[in-house]
Amino acid sequence: MKTDLTDTTASKINKALVLGRRAIGTPAIGMVLTLVIVTDEENAYDALKAASDAAHEHPSRTLLVIKRVSRSPRDRTRSRLDAEVRLGADAGTGETIVLRLYGDVVDHAQSVVLPLLLPDAPVVVWWPVNAPLDPAKDPLGALAQRRVTDTYACEEPIRELVARADAYAPGDTDLSWTRITPWRSMLAAALDQVDCEVQSVEVEGEEFNPSCELLAMWLADRLDVPVKRTVSTGPGLTAVRMDTDCGPVVLDRADGSLANLSIQGQPARAVALKRRETAELIAEELRRLDPDDTYASALRYGVDRLNAPAEEDPAGDGDARAVAAPVGKVAKAPAKDAAQEKTPVRKAAAK
Repeated sequence: MKTDLTDTTASKINKALVLGRRAIGTPAIGMVLTLVIVTDEENAYDALKAASDAAHEHPSRTLLVIKRVSRSPRDRTRSRLDAEVRLGADAGTGETIVLRLYGDVVDHAQSVVLPLLLPDAPVVVWWPVNAPLDPAKDPLGALAQRRVTDTYACEEPIRELVARADAYAPGDTDLSWTRITPWRSMLAAALDQVDCEVQSVEVEGEEFNPSCELLAMWLADRLDVPVKRTVSTGPGLTAVRMDTDCGPVVLDRADGSLANLSIQGQPARAVALKRRETAELIAEELRRLDPDDTYASALRYGVDRLNAPAEEDPAGDGDARAVAAPVGKVAKAPAKDAAQEKTPVRKAAAK
């Protein structure tokens, strides 16, 4: 069931929701969260399709906020809100409300969204493109427990990672981080099979892919060893090579779907490591609504500290560390006190 409302208000939209539920015979609300998608008209269809697919696992009320660009000064002074209310077969397992904002109301989207949030339910805000530099301080982001961005959609993703580190607040996450969950799980499992210490790491992937940098920063942060970032033709991440004191551990994925894991002294094995669709990424992020401390620690490690040479060990105790070159602005890692629990050098903790 689909209801179109032109030049409407939030109260009229709520009324249309109640009437629509009665018309299709489902007055009860069985949704677990509110997902707010903030995008433009160009990316609205793909974002809504991904959210609809993810709703099969997480029934939710989806609010698609489309900020329309006014073409003239006169249009910018005319505020208007148009809405589409979709229920039943048109909305999948939840409810979908498409909000198109015109004029001055574009700058006050939170006043439209707030009355439409499910009561006593978590709120997740997702920016498929054009995310704010500080999502937690954005008026819509301030309403949410989780704020999802995607640095892969930015023109300068590496610079965007630095900005994300500077503005990080608990609840922030990024789909570039979600994309490497299978890689982190596989690498952690591989290191669990050997009793060796990792000495250095190389992460290989296509240029301008922030997932490669995030994986490299995670490895450098957890293993406390020098990590080199190299460029390949892709697609996406292509290989991780870890030099250990008992031989190399290599996870190589050349075709974007099937990877080859080789460990010194063991037969090579093929593992499924396909590139995932946006719907799978969103569904994974909706499974947890608490702060992702592992992501925060990796993000704050700093892109500029990658590819740094290992400093010499004057004490001769084998405790060589990576030295960061003072180039550009570095996202500083948080100080760690002696009481903080740290992953052993030879292992990596998966998300």
